Amino acid sequence: MISPLPVRNGVNATRLRVPSHGQWATVCEYMLHRFGHVDAAGITRRFRNGEVVGLDGVVLDEHTPLGGHEFIWYYRNLPAEEPIPFTETILHHDEHLLVIDKPHFLPTTPGGRFIQESALVRLRNRTGNPELIPMHRLDRATAGILLFSTNPATRGAYQTLFERREISKTYEAVSALEPVAGRPAGEVLGLGGLGGSAEERSGNAIDGTAGPGNHLLSPDELEARLDALAADPLVYRNRMSKIKGQLRSLVEEGEPNAESLVELLGTGTSAGHFSGAKVARFRLRPHSGKTHQLRVHLAALGLGILNDPFYPTLLDLAPDDYARPLQLLARSISFNDPITGLPVSYTSKLELAESPA
Repeated sequence: MISPLPVRNGVNATRLRVPSHGQWATVCEYMLHRFGHVDAAGITRRFRNGEVVGLDGVVLDEHTPLGGHEFIWYYRNLPAEEPIPFTETILHHDEHLLVIDKPHFLPTTPGGRFIQESALVRLRNRTGNPELIPMHRLDRATAGILLFSTNPATRGAYQTLFERREISKTYEAVSALEPVAGRPAGEVLGLGGLGGSAEERSGNAIDGTAGPGNHLLSPDELEARLDALAADPLVYRNRMSKIKGQLRSLVEEGEPNAESLVELLGTGTSAGHFSGAKVARFRLRPHSGKTHQLRVHLAALGLGILNDPFYPTLLDLAPDDYARPLQLLARSISFNDPITGLPVSYTSKLELAESPA
């Protein structure tokens, strides 16, 4: 369904489904019932100023009766946002695609407290293209290659590649091999555990011990795991699920539905924030696309990604620490371009700060 209101300041108008009947005489009364606790005066003002529209751009006022419009559109009041002090780099831009290096901490799409400070809104404003749409997503904490469609006419051809899994992605990650910031090395993510509701985000991390439901590899076991990975890459499979509204994906018993190739690239000492700490660097190739899949798989191997606040232990909620980004990078993406028929590959120029020297 196409919005009758254009993109404004890089942000789409909000669409709301309105009931056909109920205890409210007007659409305005229904909105006040739903959202009046947030901004009653602002809702009334929108209706009085003709800023709420129905399908085909029909303007609604505060007296418009309930039942005449199934959907309405309006612009939200944007919150004040603290700027994220990192800038995305455009690596490629043509009439079909825009490819960027996304920095850590920048969300792919607007939501919650990040609206203007999202890759999509920044790039719509930067390029002047309101038709820009991300072809896939990276977690806010993850840096690296991110693709956007610039042209609605050819968007479907690229979407089909993702749907058919005809896209090859590689990631890199850094894991600590010794205790860092109070977290032990070799902590293995267990089955089940905490999904990550608000009430579960405190008291889980005790310095030097495994989190709830997890266990620690012995030093010999951790060394043996690294030796095995040095000899041969590992195809790791497990079963994962995620409950809507929860922060974390959970590991379950049963038929695997997630698969990743894990390859050890090397070990050494960090030259980053944790300078001198023993670390390992991995290349990762996901063969499925579960939420937080790579983070879960390394944590399940006892090689949790450095600076991960979710896995293997859910840490207390804390402000962003720009000096300690999650050490996960979307290094490259490759596919046969559906328009030209030629193979293409885009590679990140970023590096993980804690990579072994």
